[in-house]
Amino acid sequence: MKLQSLQTQSQRAAFAGIFLILLPNFFPNLFDPLGRAYPSMFSEWNAPSAKHIRLLEGALHQEISEKQQSDIWSPLAYQGWKPCLDSAGVPFNPEKSQGYIQVFLDGGLNQQRMGICDAVAVAKILNATLVIPHLEVNPVWLDSSSFTDIFDVDHFIEVLHNEISIVKELPNMYSWSTREYYATGIRPTRIKTAPVHASANWYLENVLPMLNSHGIAAIAPFSHRLAFDNLPKEIQLLRCKVNFQALAFVPHIRILGDNLVQRLRSSLSKNKGTKGERGKGKFIVLHLRFDKDMAAHSACDFGGGKAEKLALAKYRQVIWQGRVMKTQFTDDELRQKGRCPLTPEETGLLLRALGFNNNTRLYLASHKVYGGEARIATLRKMFPLMEDKKSLASDKERAQVEKKASLLAAVDYYVSMHADIFISASPGNMHNAMLGYRAYKNMKTIRPNMVLLSQLFLNETMEWPEFQQAVEDGHRNRQGQIRLRKETQSIYTYPIPDCMCF
Repeated sequence: MKLQSLQTQSQRAAFAGIFLILLPNFFPNLFDPLGRAYPSMFSEWNAPSAKHIRLLEGALHQEISEKQQSDIWSPLAYQGWKPCLDSAGVPFNPEKSQGYIQVFLDGGLNQQRMGICDAVAVAKILNATLVIPHLEVNPVWLDSSSFTDIFDVDHFIEVLHNEISIVKELPNMYSWSTREYYATGIRPTRIKTAPVHASANWYLENVLPMLNSHGIAAIAPFSHRLAFDNLPKEIQLLRCKVNFQALAFVPHIRILGDNLVQRLRSSLSKNKGTKGERGKGKFIVLHLRFDKDMAAHSACDFGGGKAEKLALAKYRQVIWQGRVMKTQFTDDELRQKGRCPLTPEETGLLLRALGFNNNTRLYLASHKVYGGEARIATLRKMFPLMEDKKSLASDKERAQVEKKASLLAAVDYYVSMHADIFISASPGNMHNAMLGYRAYKNMKTIRPNMVLLSQLFLNETMEWPEFQQAVEDGHRNRQGQIRLRKETQSIYTYPIPDCMCF
């Protein structure tokens, strides 16, 4: 009898072992810390609760003065600069075109926008006809959206028709020049060696001869392949014209974006009559740059414990295959240098310290947040009126952009263009793009002082009044004040003085 009982227990243990082995095959998301599109369930379970309890208590109980509210919501005063987008030189004559230029653009939406602007400039430099740029499949979000899926191609061509010649497709004699053609071997019409930030002369010396010989040149890869300095003024103006005028989103993105903006500005009956209505009808866009790629790439500790550290380390190893090495700095040292992105909780504390109260309408522009809802719970506690695409738009309205990262990003980009205030949780392509656009429009954009904030958050004994004052003092001149572009800096981030006149 005892022997039979032992056999039964052994059988149960064997079945349990087999079940555990097979379980990941039936529920891969449960055990896969490497999935790109969604945080693993383990990450959800281990997402930390509030880390800065002392500051959070102060933030939730602070009294924000009328002056603070008035100052933080007031628009920027005119700073003396205005757009200057006159025609960029002599109108283009299609009959004198040197040939066709193709470019293949990788990266996300904002990198692609910069690449499109540079492609137009290169076509102008070479006096060539530009083929509508090809957008590569995004390796992170696996998005295959094309130029015409995102941008209004007819508007693009119309705005630039006096500057360069643009065609939607190559003529039949060049129909062989496809992305697939260049992927199968070395081709005499492909430029693969364009240096980062190449000069205008480099294109004249290396690409123009190919155009003269073959009538066509394909440049791949084409990302950051044109310098920001030592270019003719008309070329710089043309880049500005593309970025700020020619690149308009397709109508259904603009319609959805307008609907979201209208709903964000609408009166809230549940909020009526409450203190702090000065911000009613206004809203902030927060670009919460806290996806898994960012978290893994930063090599910082975000308080999720050993499980999170292990998941990020494995993700980093598999995705970048050793290209992102283990940092030589400790987490505290990285934070002291301001190299760790702000967590959602820390971003919320920054906003509360700047004077935004719990009646503030906050639009969350972000892809999947690493750690899911558990990670943003503290932020939501500070800003209960926080919204995003899913909460503001119906399933039907979102149908055309759902599961397409570039289109979702385009909607967020559009809403960010129209926000009263924009803030990004850490520097990045979206931050840089909005910094440039809103400087061009003289709109308020808050640039977090990463070094200051990191040092404040490391001080575990700091009380709220001291923290609040330090944040306010450290951000007085980081809210959209004019910054002139320095040498090598991007014209798309700092459009003054190249795109604007005093």
